[in-house]
Amino acid sequence: MAKPIHIDAPKGKLGILTPGMGAVATTFFAGVHAIRKDLAQPIGSLTQMGHIRLGKRTDNRNPLIKDLVPLASLDDVVFGGWDPISDNAYEAAMHAGVLTEKDLAPHKKELSALKPMPAVFDKDWVKKLENTDNVKKGKSKAELAEALRDDIRTFKRDNKCNRVVMVWCASTEAYRDLSASHLSVKAFEAGLKKNDPQISPSQIYAYAALMEGVPYANGAPNLSVDVPAMVELAREKRVPICGKDFKTGQTLMKTVLAPGFKARLLGLSGWFSTNILGNRDGEVLDDPESFKSKEVSKLSVLETILQAEAYPTLYKDLFHKVRINYYPPRGDNKESWDNIDIFGWMGYPMQIKLNFLCRDSILAAPIVLDLALFIDLAGRAGKRGIQEWLSFYFKSPQVAEGLYPEHDLFIQQTKLKNTLRHWAGEELITHLGSEYYEG
Repeated sequence: MAKPIHIDAPKGKLGILTPGMGAVATTFFAGVHAIRKDLAQPIGSLTQMGHIRLGKRTDNRNPLIKDLVPLASLDDVVFGGWDPISDNAYEAAMHAGVLTEKDLAPHKKELSALKPMPAVFDKDWVKKLENTDNVKKGKSKAELAEALRDDIRTFKRDNKCNRVVMVWCASTEAYRDLSASHLSVKAFEAGLKKNDPQISPSQIYAYAALMEGVPYANGAPNLSVDVPAMVELAREKRVPICGKDFKTGQTLMKTVLAPGFKARLLGLSGWFSTNILGNRDGEVLDDPESFKSKEVSKLSVLETILQAEAYPTLYKDLFHKVRINYYPPRGDNKESWDNIDIFGWMGYPMQIKLNFLCRDSILAAPIVLDLALFIDLAGRAGKRGIQEWLSFYFKSPQVAEGLYPEHDLFIQQTKLKNTLRHWAGEELITHLGSEYYEG
């Protein structure tokens, strides 16, 4: 058995800061309060409900993940965040309409006390958001970054937190390519001082977090921590980072189904995906520039899983299209339709129709929890830079330069669990099993 790595104990309070206090964040806050009060179960959370096999199947060792590695307790978690809309967490949750008033009522006091700090926000990056009356002012983006750093320090002090992590839960920003200011820490800091329009609010949050030694997870598809400057800064400051774009509804289904088609060597000629969504995210994505960020994220999944270059007969001519439509009556209850055209033996065509009526924030909330606890664990384990083992949670997993991202959900799960086994000094599971049949 390997020697376990050293991981600092999760002493004291863990602050979880969310840029964005809309549907996802408030559903997360309320859910954790409900779990603490034994009013709900942490369904969907690997850190709270997931088991992990250790050793041989005959060993019958299958502890909870939270009993294998030292995760922070939910009783030690403190929440905070920023939002350009001034509603407190209770008001924001009521407005989002994800949870009923009955389910929010037991936590009204705690949620009402949770008021958003003024946000770094720019209409050029999120055009469709209205009533943005809670926004920081500054002469430069460098000044805004310093204001965020001060917020982090103040939050940590006032809440007596030993550690803080940051999980981006805000809206999708407009699509932009890398610019010169993103290529190094030095260039980025110069860009902050000269108000480079290519530096987004989310990148300012990422910079502030890393400068304060705060692990950062990006839950949206926009460029944030996945630029060379932030990767360099994360390694320099010895801070873990991960992203991007929470894998919840339609893309989750793709990362389940596509590996199955490939495993059975079934061909794909077309995959048409459309969504209707009526929450704040849907409204923001009604802007073509914000939708472009999401489209790039969602389209990348099949390409990597199917490996058309290795299987040209099966996947070279795949037509893949994604659409998102803003439909206010649906609220947070996102609905996705997928038409999948497959072909099999002798090229005969078949079809699969998938209609997924999901609740976007209900699926995202446990991801926020797991990412916060796991990236805090990585920080206490002395890990720095990109945490690819957390790809399990993302549509566009961030990886080292020169690597392609692994999108297959089951490979991602194996990578995550083997990382935890390795850190705990346990044998990695290969599922070979030859010892049961040979000798």
